[in-house]
Amino acid sequence: MKKLVLLLTIMFMTMSYGQETKQIPQINVNGEGKVKVAPDQVCISATVETKGNNAKDVKKQNDEKMDAVLKFIKKMNIPTADFKTKQVALNPQYDYEKKKTSYNANQTVEIVLKDLSKYDELMEGLVQQGINRLDNVSFESSKLAQHESEARKLAIKDAKAKAEDYVSVLGQKVGKAITISDNSQIYRPQPMYAAMRKSESADAMGGASNETLAIGEIEITANVTVSFILD
Repeated sequence: MKKLVLLLTIMFMTMSYGQETKQIPQINVNGEGKVKVAPDQVCISATVETKGNNAKDVKKQNDEKMDAVLKFIKKMNIPTADFKTKQVALNPQYDYEKKKTSYNANQTVEIVLKDLSKYDELMEGLVQQGINRLDNVSFESSKLAQHESEARKLAIKDAKAKAEDYVSVLGQKVGKAITISDNSQIYRPQPMYAAMRKSESADAMGGASNETLAIGEIEITANVTVSFILD
């Protein structure tokens, strides 16, 4: 009886193993979807940085300049929800050679400008009011999530079209998708921009200004890997 049970167990294990290793005809393909859109807003990260030997004076100078910057931003009629203080710091810096301590104060404000026609005026005004460091200028789309969704759908369609091309010569058909992997990477393109101030030649021509910005297009890309069953 024990030998019979052992024999049945071995047979069951063999059958189960055979079922687990049964291969399903399938095809794995990569798909890519691209959407190009013109940016409709820009995110600017700008910093006021001051240095000196007295911590109190350095902080005071920094606060005064940032106060002027914030007043200018409000004067540009930018909604309060579209700008915020991102960082505030006051750090001592010790010079070992001179054996003296100096201080470095900085405040960073992040601005989302939704009217790109005000870009040049805003940038020039920020510098005039005390901004001495631009940490980041990123052109974006306010409908990014919508465009990313569209790019993903295009990527899936591209993958299916490729699979159908491959199997069409074999007399087979593409069935259901069994796995989908998203390989997309987020990329934020940086703008190409020139001087923020009008050139002297432009002023001589009656105030006409040269173009200082070429924002181009944002390319949103989605990449997927899809495994389809073959019928």
